[in-house]
Amino acid sequence: MSTTIKGKQTAIVSYLTLIGSVIAVFMNQDENRSEFASFHIRQALGIFSTFFIMGYPIGYFDNWMISASFWVFIFILWLYGFTNCLNGEQKSVPLLGTFYQKLFKSF
Repeated sequence: MSTTIKGKQTAIVSYLTLIGSVIAVFMNQDENRSEFASFHIRQALGIFSTFFIMGYPIGYFDNWMISASFWVFIFILWLYGFTNCLNGEQKSVPLLGTFYQKLFKSF
């Protein structure tokens, strides 16, 4: 017997790309609002915004070790958040998760 968590589908959509996060924000409106989905939307938006904001300056380093370590870091954050979403858990991503929750508290 499986129990479904309200908003799990919306939370999964939020991790699919930045556009998926924007779609998930609209899916998680008034009557369909879920705290589980809101938590994971904030985490996904944080991961994607970190990727875009930090990726631009890191691209100027012209060093594959720096670029590769950044890609691995972002992938690990995304994978951690996505697996927690699939497992129905509300664990913040390491290092930046609590910051993301404060920064995107309106979602």
